[in-house]
Amino acid sequence: MSTATPMSDVSQATPATQPDIKSLYSESIRDMETYIMFRIAKRVADLTPSLTEKGRAPIKFSMGAPVVPPPQAMQNELIKAMDTAANHTYSTPRGEPFFRQAVATRMKQRFGVTIDPDTEVCSLLGSKEGLGNLFRGLISYRSTASQKEVILVPDPGYASYGDAIRICGGLPMPLKMTPDNRYMPDLEARIKELKAEGIGPERIKALVLCYPSNPTGMSCTLDYYEQAVAVCKRHNILLINDPAYADLYFPGEEPPHSALEVAGAKDITIEFHTLSKPYAATGWRIGFAVGHPDAITALERVKGTVDSGIFKAIQKAGAFALTSPECEAYILEQNALYQTSQQLMVDGLRELGWPMDDVMLPKATFYLWIPVPPRFESATDFATQLLEKSGIVIVPGTAFGQYGEGYVRLSLVDTHDNMREALRRMKEDGFTWQ
Repeated sequence: MSTATPMSDVSQATPATQPDIKSLYSESIRDMETYIMFRIAKRVADLTPSLTEKGRAPIKFSMGAPVVPPPQAMQNELIKAMDTAANHTYSTPRGEPFFRQAVATRMKQRFGVTIDPDTEVCSLLGSKEGLGNLFRGLISYRSTASQKEVILVPDPGYASYGDAIRICGGLPMPLKMTPDNRYMPDLEARIKELKAEGIGPERIKALVLCYPSNPTGMSCTLDYYEQAVAVCKRHNILLINDPAYADLYFPGEEPPHSALEVAGAKDITIEFHTLSKPYAATGWRIGFAVGHPDAITALERVKGTVDSGIFKAIQKAGAFALTSPECEAYILEQNALYQTSQQLMVDGLRELGWPMDDVMLPKATFYLWIPVPPRFESATDFATQLLEKSGIVIVPGTAFGQYGEGYVRLSLVDTHDNMREALRRMKEDGFTWQ
């Protein structure tokens, strides 16, 4: 005789309460919010119909991504590579030899840094992926806050740093970036402060730097990198450098440096580069890490559990772009446009009363970091009103950390006509400095 439970009995035995999937979340993501840029995008989408109806269709200065297509030669290389059957098979987390060799060539040509393509390069599905996976390879989970391992991150800085560290069970601690320290904080002093708070160097796993900065656009000097390398060596802290915007510098200005230009830096450094910004290839998801072989190996081990490398055709196109004079000319052309965009916006804000002569203007990136008019309660208040009344989308400085209060970030990648229209709306709608 069958002992199977009739379906009707199973139905009756089902608990009346609904399953609570959120209760199964890890502690590290339970209270985590959706990434700020996605939240802003949803808010803009919700408001678009009403804003458009009143003649204020959104003008976006929010997402830090080029809106032009990649170099045509780079696109052609991808199309050609897709016709090769072997390029549609699995790659490896470390990347194809031809791509790693192109990385080594690029690092030598651009920064004068010698890289071993076999041991000191790892391909990435964008630097964001690489950073998150490296944090996973560095941080050991600790259940109590007083034991959590620490990674120092810029504040204001890229929001994903802190979130990725928390997901791994680590504790991000801020490096205060302000005009007073020219966005280059005293690293040794910060470590001493943390020690006084009970966080000794033995709990600090890494220090993250990002120059030219997201969100301020400010660069650092080679001397500052030398100090960072010295501090990290002294305390056995991994230096993680994220110069995502290093190729986006204005004509006639000194090109931003790599931390690996410092003698002996490779002993303690891993550096992340992306093709997203300079080649306008944000959707392609391709980048690379270079640095100490042991750090590269740690990254590769984590990646080996979660991905099988970049599509080989994209690696082919990426390798081409990294060594192509035509693609280099494309970068320089875009940089000239970013400089013109900055000047247009600076002049327009000055006409609206902003004290632009007192603002530190970047000589790289497409970002503009400006103070909030004093009559607004906060950066969020200013950004919210500007969106709801004028349809202008900017990012409050607090999206990048506590020390971003009082500032907003503008990403100047839209057309000049839209920039002029935004300035016109600001004047018409009363968004002046006073």
